[in-house]
Amino acid sequence: MNLEKTEDLTSELANIEKVVAIDGPAGAGKSTVGRLVAKEINFKYLDTGAMYRAVTWWALNQNLDMDDKEKIAEEVKKIQLKLIPEENGLKVFVDGREITNEIRTPEITRIIYKVDENPGVRNHLVYLQRLFALEYPTVADGRDMGTVVYPNSKCKIYLDANLETRAYRRKKELEERGIFVDLAQIKEEIHIRDKRNMEREFAPLRKAKDAVYIDTSNLTVEEVKTIIVDIAKERFGI
Repeated sequence: MNLEKTEDLTSELANIEKVVAIDGPAGAGKSTVGRLVAKEINFKYLDTGAMYRAVTWWALNQNLDMDDKEKIAEEVKKIQLKLIPEENGLKVFVDGREITNEIRTPEITRIIYKVDENPGVRNHLVYLQRLFALEYPTVADGRDMGTVVYPNSKCKIYLDANLETRAYRRKKELEERGIFVDLAQIKEEIHIRDKRNMEREFAPLRKAKDAVYIDTSNLTVEEVKTIIVDIAKERFGI
């Protein structure tokens, strides 16, 4: 789907129900499991974190002042953001350039909070996320899927895991991309990001009241996928 500039949010889009909304902190397994669940139940997968990473990459490459919230919120509406689901993940394009790997660097991870704490940017991306789910039955993962983006979703999941497990998973993910970072450093960065996400004023990370909580620390990807697929099939009658 080609996600281009749009108008302001409309309340009608908040009523979307056919979404598997997966929330949770970094390293809980949201993206990996989300892709598998979407494939299993024939839904489209939407990695909303990739959208925020793409905006962060774009702002850095435009040499924008990351602290100028109004400027970035206005300029982000001009981006042509394209997400293409693939067998092994999601390809991300900004203004026709593929940046799939460029957005998965420690630099982007460290600075992304400047974007995801920006209410203007979040409002715009929430609108795009709702448009996506309006067009396709969707599995979407992020930090506020069940609480803000899709509050009427019939299937809300909150994935979690202990910090040690999440840091190890992130380290392994980076190493597969040829990026080697000390585990202690990753743990500290995840801890800081968790704190920022949970304490931010606008759309903080939290479990929706009607979300199913799943601790993935001692579960395999396949086990987590099966749990969510079973819940989705029951909720959507598929």
